[in-house]
Amino acid sequence: MTDSLHISFDAPATLRKWPSRSNERIESGTSYTVREGTLDSCVRDFMAKPQSSRHLYEIHTAPQPPVITGILSAHQIVEIARLRSYL
Repeated sequence: MTDSLHISFDAPATLRKWPSRSNERIESGTSYTVREGTLDSCVRDFMAKPQSSRHLYEIHTAPQPPVITGILSAHQIVEIARLRSYL
């Protein structure tokens, strides 16, 4: 699978955080930009966050089917970070 899979980690991306109360996402709020850069830099910044607060973050980037969607959830980002070492 990794032979045919290509992800452009140089693609522009934005790491965004949802406002929270007691480490729970406030759904009525609006996410805000934490970092603008490449997909790679946003993934690295995300992975440096404490695991207990990662559910509050997401990455916005241009879709790269079939793996990269326009908005990446915390779970997807962790999986992409794992894939990065194989690609």
